[in-house]
Amino acid sequence: MKGSLIVVGFFVLGCLLGWSGLLPDTLVKGDLTVYVLYLLMFQVGLSIGSDKKLKEILGSIRPKLLLVPLSTIVGTLVFSALISLLLSKWSVFDCLAVGSGFAYYSLSSILITQLKEPSLGVQLATELGTIALMANIMREIMALLGAPLFVKYFGRLAPICAGGATTMDTTLPIITRYSGKDLVFVSIFHGIIVDFTVPFFVSFFCSM
Repeated sequence: MKGSLIVVGFFVLGCLLGWSGLLPDTLVKGDLTVYVLYLLMFQVGLSIGSDKKLKEILGSIRPKLLLVPLSTIVGTLVFSALISLLLSKWSVFDCLAVGSGFAYYSLSSILITQLKEPSLGVQLATELGTIALMANIMREIMALLGAPLFVKYFGRLAPICAGGATTMDTTLPIITRYSGKDLVFVSIFHGIIVDFTVPFFVSFFCSM
């Protein structure tokens, strides 16, 4: 929760600085966001590859275990597509790109902004990237705050599906607390799989 609020704070600070005109043009109009994106992509690979439990997780994968991240991905994409029916401004693929961030707000927002700029223009691409940032931050916050209710009404796997790509790190403690320690392995595996799919799904839907 604290981490999400810090991210929102930095986002607001960036908006204010950009609006104030105090930043040099080289910083605003340069390719800084592209290099940040490269760094984030590197970090995704680094965090997955350096996980000490990765070998154990890969060695104990069972077909049934794949149903949990599959359910998260399919459910998220279906409802993202349905919400596009209520939004005339954005296409179904725009909504799918936002949804396929799976709570990985830092990567998905920058990736969407960069990939949609050629087709939508700077302003609309930035707007869609901002929507992705806020939507995926809200997903993480809802997973953190709603975990006990999800368990009560939808079962112990519900907080894991709600957490999306964050179940291997930020939402893992709250999932452990309310879903049980026996689902820690499932939560980490789910987070790794969903985390890995984010750049591919976002890139695919942004290209449509």
